[in-house]
Amino acid sequence: FCPQVSLREGTSSFRTYQQGGDGDASRVIYQAAIADVTRSCSYNASQVTMNVAVAGRIVPGPQGRTGAITMPIRIAVVRGEDVVYTQLHQYPVQVNDLAGATQFVFNDPNVTFELPPDRGVRVFAGFDEGPSGN
Repeated sequence: FCPQVSLREGTSSFRTYQQGGDGDASRVIYQAAIADVTRSCSYNASQVTMNVAVAGRIVPGPQGRTGAITMPIRIAVVRGEDVVYTQLHQYPVQVNDLAGATQFVFNDPNVTFELPPDRGVRVFAGFDEGPSGN
């Protein structure tokens, strides 16, 4: 048993705007989208360790520029209503081309939690612009 990775509604894409330009399409610096998620699992006597991978792309907006950007990617594991693992990663990506999309692949190889007595564990990946709250 290796739990599927899902995207929560509203976490598969986000936009970054120039200061004061939230919601204004002409002030978008870049927009990012997750295209795919996958995972692998390893086990010991009492724990599961997952390697969760996220693939996506970044597209510059009208105010786009080259250079490093940071994408907030959260991996979370829940059992019922209990969060058994959560980590917010500030993943850097280098944007060198303003004419096309920049692909990225992120992975968190340290998603570890106690073996579940059943298959009631859910794993989520996605963008999270809120407070870190690891």
